[in-house]
Amino acid sequence: MRRSPPSLLESELFGHEKGYFTGAVAQKIGWFELAHHGTLFLDEIGEMPLELQPKLLRAIQDQEFERIGGNRTIRTIRTDVRFVAATNRDLKTMVDENRFRADLYYRLHVFPLIVPPLSERREDIPLPTRYFVQKHAQRMGRKVETIPTQAMEALANYDWPGNIRELQNVIERSVILSNGAALHVAMPESGGLPDTVPVHHADAAGASEAVERARILEALKEAKGRVGGTTGAAARLGLKRTTLQSRMRKYNIGRLYQ
Repeated sequence: MRRSPPSLLESELFGHEKGYFTGAVAQKIGWFELAHHGTLFLDEIGEMPLELQPKLLRAIQDQEFERIGGNRTIRTIRTDVRFVAATNRDLKTMVDENRFRADLYYRLHVFPLIVPPLSERREDIPLPTRYFVQKHAQRMGRKVETIPTQAMEALANYDWPGNIRELQNVIERSVILSNGAALHVAMPESGGLPDTVPVHHADAAGASEAVERARILEALKEAKGRVGGTTGAAARLGLKRTTLQSRMRKYNIGRLYQ
């Protein structure tokens, strides 16, 4: 009888042996072995299941682990790894509430770095903004060369409850909405409509079209690019398929999803 598959995270960290569970057609090397002479970054460590935490502690503290399904201990003294863990949770509170192991917490808490949220370091916002603009513009094949002063001020004045991930999401959406060399910043709803387009285009008609274009893009994203059908973007917007296709051509967004 075959064993059930291990958790994906455990398999990614430690690897597994061929044939240990149905579908394990080959041996898998885990991140611990692959990170030899490098750095292993464990993001959102506070989300790690309790049952997996002792295995991680053993790998860090005792310098040994086993691939899933194996019976040979692999000593990580041969895999020299630097561990960096990150979380947006209060791990000390989680320890007090028995939701995170105290021994793992103190083993990871050797050199803590506390990074304040974006709302407390607004002067840093331009740097990641420019990085995300360049990253997403290059990926989409768009030429966005400037970020208007008004747009940067809107980004700096927003509170960013979703922190850096929300900023990246907003910049990605803004690059999609930008037709020219200047970035058209599509702020979150609470950020207000005037920042959706640069100041020299901020007339009522332009703002209305920007909003409609953003709604079409959002509907297409939710429908995974599908225009027609009961779950398509047209149905989500309450439009006929031909009407939506016409508006997609108007806003030059059809090629993004076809």
